Amino acid sequence: VVGVVSAAGFLVVESREREPLLALGIFRSRTFSAANGMTLLVYGALGAVSFFTTIQLQTVSGYGALAAGAAFVPMTLIMLSLGTRSGRLGVRIGPRVPMTVGPLIMAVGVLLMRRIDAEVNYVADVLPAMVVFGLGLTTMIAPLTATVLAAAPEEHAGIASGVNNAVARAGSLLAVAALPVVVGLGGAEYADPGVFDTAFNSAMAICAGLLVVGAGISWIAIRRPEVAVAAASAQTIDGTRGPD
Repeated sequence: VVGVVSAAGFLVVESREREPLLALGIFRSRTFSAANGMTLLVYGALGAVSFFTTIQLQTVSGYGALAAGAAFVPMTLIMLSLGTRSGRLGVRIGPRVPMTVGPLIMAVGVLLMRRIDAEVNYVADVLPAMVVFGLGLTTMIAPLTATVLAAAPEEHAGIASGVNNAVARAGSLLAVAALPVVVGLGGAEYADPGVFDTAFNSAMAICAGLLVVGAGISWIAIRRPEVAVAAASAQTIDGTRGPD
């Protein structure tokens, strides 16, 4: 509550300043606002998936902490190896399609993660989910970053980047804080394999829904003429921004 009130107060103060720290005018861009709305949903899902899957592997599947962390390595390798190609794809076709298809692929990966249970086999159950999720994430990141930067005036590029990163972090934090409550988790229930497994499956379904909505926002709101500028900006992307 304190955070929400503080944020609202900050926006009120900034709207009255002649030289604000945050130029609220950048939100007049439909593309900028839509890209940040999509970022909130997608990174919320990303944060929740990382949180829940790590605990699922340990509490339900019996993995150690190190093994649970290592399970995500294929996703990281995919991002490192294909991130630049994703940026080039955005140059050729514009960001709208990658920003729509990427979250949809991620949603498929999230649903595949529901196969993780007490009898899990890493190669058959965990690896395919990580690969599909990683491919979707890699498809989306570079075009998203380029779109956010291109949608704001050049003199506000730094602010645009900062806002988008803040939105991404806020999405993850909000999802990790709220989703356990939504699926009925609390306290000792995190250590109960049966209870957590049920909550995990519900959480993954919700995350898939968030990703589908994010894809819908991209398809509807990311349009030309800004799309051409965003594609050109993708030429500056030489990597990806992954989960913290």
